Amino acid sequence: MRLRDTHSHQVSQNRSSQAVLQQEARGSLIVLTHLRGRKERAINMPASLCGTWDIISNVNFEGYMIALGIGPHIRKIAVKLKLRKVVEQHGDQFVIKTLSTFRNYSVSFRVDQEFEEFTQGLDSKHVKSLVSWKENKLVCEQIGEKKNRGWTHWIEDDKLHLELYCEGQLCTQVFKKNVSE
Repeated sequence: MRLRDTHSHQVSQNRSSQAVLQQEARGSLIVLTHLRGRKERAINMPASLCGTWDIISNVNFEGYMIALGIGPHIRKIAVKLKLRKVVEQHGDQFVIKTLSTFRNYSVSFRVDQEFEEFTQGLDSKHVKSLVSWKENKLVCEQIGEKKNRGWTHWIEDDKLHLELYCEGQLCTQVFKKNVSE
């Protein structure tokens, strides 16, 4: 069976469920999503965020935590942590893990699908989250008790950049790819 035949066969096999086809194109990833009873849609995504990333810069983390309502004892510990991000993608499902020696947090989502999120390990709030691609950035808007809350991930100069924002406070974090991966 030729590649094209295999590809067509896989699509027809998966039409009843959700099928995701990926194609490399000029440094970006194009994902074609087939949904039951709906037309095919293409999502143009930038270079992969996947991998293990270690923090190299963390600006205004304490201000961001104050805006979230995190107490002074936890903030004192958190600002000293060396964070690690693990970004995984399984088809159209993303998993982003934030790891440290103190607490870990994991969020799993599908792009452009609103979901309920409990930020246990962070500020322990219930929020409605929506993650979408805006140009080359993965952007999350969170609706809950705090106003103007969310985050943005993107790759620039082979580094993972993250902006965390809440009620006028902006924390910027930069991560380098873990070379032992």
